[in-house]
Amino acid sequence: MRVLLSCFAGTRRCNFLRSFARVLPAILMLALAAAAGASSAPTPLRVAIVGLEHGHVEGFLKALPGHKDVQLVGIADADPALLAKYQKKYSLPETLLFKSEANMIEVRRPQAVLVYTPISEHRHAIEIAAQYGVSAMVEKPLTISLEDALAIRRTARHYHIHVLVNYETTWYASNRAAYDELTRGNLGAVRRVVVHDGHQGPKEIGVPPEFLSWLTNPAQSGAGALYDFGCYGVDLMTWLMHGEAPLTVTAVVSHDKPEIYRDVDDDSTIVLKYPHAQAVIQGSWNWPFARKDMEVYGATGYAITVGADKVRIRHERDNDERLTNAPPLAAPENDPLSYLAAVMTGRELPLGDLSALDTNVVVMQILDAARESVKTGKTVKLRKIED
Repeated sequence: MRVLLSCFAGTRRCNFLRSFARVLPAILMLALAAAAGASSAPTPLRVAIVGLEHGHVEGFLKALPGHKDVQLVGIADADPALLAKYQKKYSLPETLLFKSEANMIEVRRPQAVLVYTPISEHRHAIEIAAQYGVSAMVEKPLTISLEDALAIRRTARHYHIHVLVNYETTWYASNRAAYDELTRGNLGAVRRVVVHDGHQGPKEIGVPPEFLSWLTNPAQSGAGALYDFGCYGVDLMTWLMHGEAPLTVTAVVSHDKPEIYRDVDDDSTIVLKYPHAQAVIQGSWNWPFARKDMEVYGATGYAITVGADKVRIRHERDNDERLTNAPPLAAPENDPLSYLAAVMTGRELPLGDLSALDTNVVVMQILDAARESVKTGKTVKLRKIED
């Protein structure tokens, strides 16, 4: 700079260079600050899809373009027809598509997999991912048996990975509002919970054929409505009870549409008995319309959810029911992919969290017992699960 200034001393260019020299430090500081800001922006979580047989995968593929917390880096499915179907529908590049989960992980290096296989294949998909240190989020329920659930937990602990379970109702502000009313003591001690979940039936609402095929095969789905929709209420009740398992499980099912659902139940009721509370969980493919709602009754009040964002509340102190809008869920608890990204970067899961693996091991213990109760016609007493 000194050389340049001396070369053009007394000229207009000399004056310009002197001025430039004075502002140069400020320019450099601004540039460094901008670079630091760019480098501190969170890097999206690299995720990959395993399986395309579950219809819920479409929700993720639709949301992906506007999602800042995750980046899709691969898709694995052994069925070339399914790969071609989704490639065409969502204009997916060929480089994302693989027939093998292991090959896809080796090439694309995801940090987590989103599992959209039949329920019976969850354990296998998680075990493959775990060998590479890759975490997993599966669609509900966790798996098809307590035996598989315990094996998944052993795998997660051995390889130090996260395993989360995604339920639509986890992201309902109304459920959180009811939970908060209970935990703040506004309802008194919990006494009874009633949960209704389901729709007119998977065939009736037109799920894709690859989805319907395994949903109606008990070897792949675990059961019909008992698992498909009973799991929602079991998960919510386990959350309300902070991870506590019930003393007993009693379940009954119906086959009201055997011409459609020959091999699985299409209507179910599960009764859970706790020392001082009970839950009645009704999961069905026979509702006249789709519904997902919950009633929480305490010793001094109740909270009844209305859809995803409203709740009816009545307290002993005011004795008048009021319908209120539930407060919106704060990020990252308002979205499964944001929540997964937060957990992967160190967020701790609270005890009994709806998505947590330990919660869902209890859920599988209950569902397994419910299936046994249906088979035997008897109430099943639960034993403590050993860690």
